[in-house]
Amino acid sequence: MKLAMIGFGQAGGKIVDKFLEYDRNTDSGIVRSAVAVNTAKADLLGLEHIPEENRVLIGQARVKGHGVGADNELGAEIAEEDIDEVQGAIDNIPVHEVDAFLVVAGLGGGTGSGGSPVISKHLKRIYTEPVYGLGVLPGSDEGGIYTLNAARSFQTFVREVDNLMVFDNDAWRKTGESVEGGYDHINEEIVRRFGVLFGAGEVEAGDNIAESVVDSSEIINTLDGGGVSTVGYASEDVDITSSGGGGLLSRFTGDDGGDDGLDTANTTNRITSLVRKAALGRLTLPCEIEGAERALLVMAGPPAHLNRKGIERGRKWLEEQTGSMEVRGGDYPTNSPKVAASILLAGVHNVPRIKELQQVAIEAQDNIDDIREQSDGNLQDLVEDDEDELDPLF
Repeated sequence: MKLAMIGFGQAGGKIVDKFLEYDRNTDSGIVRSAVAVNTAKADLLGLEHIPEENRVLIGQARVKGHGVGADNELGAEIAEEDIDEVQGAIDNIPVHEVDAFLVVAGLGGGTGSGGSPVISKHLKRIYTEPVYGLGVLPGSDEGGIYTLNAARSFQTFVREVDNLMVFDNDAWRKTGESVEGGYDHINEEIVRRFGVLFGAGEVEAGDNIAESVVDSSEIINTLDGGGVSTVGYASEDVDITSSGGGGLLSRFTGDDGGDDGLDTANTTNRITSLVRKAALGRLTLPCEIEGAERALLVMAGPPAHLNRKGIERGRKWLEEQTGSMEVRGGDYPTNSPKVAASILLAGVHNVPRIKELQQVAIEAQDNIDDIREQSDGNLQDLVEDDEDELDPLF
């Protein structure tokens, strides 16, 4: 699937930058064009792979390149005011060559959470290609203002895109990590999972062709219908240099000179196990998979390690677990020494983190209103006290 990616804000720009790095390292052909938009000049200068001409600094007249300070209302206002500057960079995207737009943003800050719904609405108004969002939720320990931003942005973002894929930082934080190291690790996890998903079907002449092709239309159809999506992923190393001898390779391909039926069963069971791990392990947004409206299974790895029967069994297992009849599946041949299962669950409903986010945001808003009222009262008292102590000027 070929994407035009727009990273809004610091987190969004870094993730899109990481997607470009992944694309070049794996030759996956996902990113057809990439744009970074920010109100902070320093954040744009820190990017390594997005071309300088595709880095757009907005809000210079209002914030002088210093960011919006976690004020997502200001971020939205600036995005609206400077939408023509963003469109100028988008005009350079060969839209006829892309399957969809992907707007990437952290939902806790000001620029990304405020601006991403604005640009998404703008893109949907102008282009016929689908516009998807990839939103990153802040950790619960990052502070009330970031949670409030995320809750507000989430409600708007999910309404303005054709589908909102979500990554929850809370589920991926490691104890003892530095802030910078933690975010680098999280960004790598994001790109790895979505890279396998979006890379499916992007084959060139001379590449290995999938037995059951997962192309961009399968992804689009799975995401069709809107709502919130999450992605599961599991992988296992394989030895692509061996050719038998009963090792891991033989267990996947059945090439150990033994009974073919047993080897096929072994291969099928291993792939099914990966599918279960991907669906029941750490999802990008933890939730109950039962009730997901649509699902897509992509099995990636060396062609000799992929088994159609195993993929079909995994797809049927997903149908049973989700209760959905719209479960698609196929393989994505790669030269990687891993077999990986990537599962897209679209239209999920039972998401405890979103419910928690909304509740914390309500409490944070109430606290902010109380503090403002108290502050106004204190200021009034201070002014009245000063008036009592001062002599009139005239």
